[in-house]
Amino acid sequence: MACFIVPGAEAIVATAVMIAVKKHESRLAAPSTGGAKVPQAENKTPFSKKLGWLCSLLWGGVALLAFEHIWHGEVVPFPPFLTAAADPVSKAEMLHEMATSGVAMAVLVTLIWVGMVIVSSVLESKSHSAVKAEGKV
Repeated sequence: MACFIVPGAEAIVATAVMIAVKKHESRLAAPSTGGAKVPQAENKTPFSKKLGWLCSLLWGGVALLAFEHIWHGEVVPFPPFLTAAADPVSKAEMLHEMATSGVAMAVLVTLIWVGMVIVSSVLESKSHSAVKAEGKV
């Protein structure tokens, strides 16, 4: 009924964090007052881009689930928007679904993203060490 709200809340927070990290990274990359640039590691994916992966996963899932709930008439374009919120018994069921399914989906998507970041970091470090080894030869 409303399981997409939990990943949606996580997507909002992740997007805000991504924007803040992107601003921070751009400040670090900008020339300082001395005119020298802060060196960035070559072939490294910025963390803001990795956070963008999480945001894409979350927003895509939220959009798909919201569409599915609209399709089944569980979300309507008038207050209270969630049909389950109108009835106290249904509201309890909806909150239970949010606490179980919604949290489980958000955690699963986040764990998948963590796996993606780990694989990306391993591949980047292998690539970096291969380039380093070629430079020594």
